[in-house]
Amino acid sequence: MPKVGMEAVRRSDLVDAAIQEIGASGSLEVTVSAIARRAGVSPALAHHYFGSKDQIFLAAMRRILSDFGTDVRKRLDEAESPVERVQAIIAASFGPDQFDREIVAAWLAFYVLAQKSAEAARLLRVYARRLDSNLVFNLRQLVCEATARQIAQGLAALIDGFYIRHALQEHVPDREGMKKLVCDYLEMCLEKESSK
Repeated sequence: MPKVGMEAVRRSDLVDAAIQEIGASGSLEVTVSAIARRAGVSPALAHHYFGSKDQIFLAAMRRILSDFGTDVRKRLDEAESPVERVQAIIAASFGPDQFDREIVAAWLAFYVLAQKSAEAARLLRVYARRLDSNLVFNLRQLVCEATARQIAQGLAALIDGFYIRHALQEHVPDREGMKKLVCDYLEMCLEKESSK
């Protein structure tokens, strides 16, 4: 008889293995068998716990998003002003964990999966809405609502764009360089508004 809690451990191992397999292949073209082998369980057990490869991958993205959310909350707790709070969100977006090769590959595969999976698309919308909501909430304390929304869209586009460029191109700024460029954009937008 299995020990109490073994299902949670095995599920977690399968999620970790899925992230590693996607990172190794750079795409969703991985098999449940490969994921199960990496996790040290049988493919039948992987199917039993998750039902399909897409469900394993969605669980992996939920983990990645949860870890990202934890980092954002930690950084927001340490920030003392609206500007620092927006900078904290930017810093979390360019945090070292988010730029692990396997995590980058999982994010890119997630964007692709969201084009064909309603559940992945919903998860991506939740992430995008939370990012936008956090940015707009803090920016509204500095500028009017319309401007806050416009700046938030620009910041989100830069974050996503730099992330994709980092994943797909060789000659891009490093993680800290990208973070600085996004913070420079924020500063430029706020200076422009204060000079009106």
